[in-house]
Amino acid sequence: MTEPRTTGTPGPRIAVTGATGRVGGRVARRLAAAGVPQRLVVPSPERAPELPGASAAPGRYGDPAVGRSLDGVDVLFMVSASESPDRLEQHRAFVDAAARAGVGHLVYLSFFGASPRATFTLARDHWATEEHIRASGLRFTFLRDNLYADFMPALVGRDGVIRGPAGRGRAAVVAQDDIADAVVAVLLDPSAHAGATYDLTGPEALTLREVADVLARATGRPVSYHAETVEEAYRSRAAYGAPGWQVEAWVSTYTAIAAGELDGVSDAVPRLTGHPATPLAEVVARPA
Repeated sequence: MTEPRTTGTPGPRIAVTGATGRVGGRVARRLAAAGVPQRLVVPSPERAPELPGASAAPGRYGDPAVGRSLDGVDVLFMVSASESPDRLEQHRAFVDAAARAGVGHLVYLSFFGASPRATFTLARDHWATEEHIRASGLRFTFLRDNLYADFMPALVGRDGVIRGPAGRGRAAVVAQDDIADAVVAVLLDPSAHAGATYDLTGPEALTLREVADVLARATGRPVSYHAETVEEAYRSRAAYGAPGWQVEAWVSTYTAIAAGELDGVSDAVPRLTGHPATPLAEVVARPA
């Protein structure tokens, strides 16, 4: 196993997964800016961001040896693994490794409406992960984020149309910066949030037609929404050649919106961060 890369700072008591990703990277940068030592648990330590007070240790969710990278960690931030058929098994293995390593508190980034009956297929995996964390005996906090506001421009096709079977349903899309701020607030005072579940949302719930209008104003280009049927959605995505479980996940994101399962605005972002949740228009107006 590769030895952890270190910057010479004292051993961190906070560990962050996903530091090479969008949310985990934001969390790591915020902790570094606050002068908080941290350990970045990443599959390839050489790819970890170089941050003051941070060390990097190897860790893949499905690898039993990951527990060595969690030794001495008091508070662990766990993002979900990359989407795959065995993601839930990877999550369970990682939680078990954290429990064996003596991690004191696990902060898990889950999903809004996580439930065994959720329409969005991957939200069922998040619920099952939460249940496994509860059963592990670890102290925990669950942060259930809504759809990423930052991802909304990616829904627009080359023809300027958002397509999906979301009907007139609404989603309270949330900024990744707001999610990271909320995560850091919990990591820095975990005992105040032990056993809590927070829904992280934006300041308003929007239909995809309203999302399209926001994007059109932000870009100065026409953007519209076409409400596909479920059958149309499967046909329009067949050209990607993705496996069936992946296509089902894509389509069920929209049908979950149509079912009202991503509707509802929470005050968790302002309560945890001390600032208002960021509107979609402000998110898409920021530089990439």
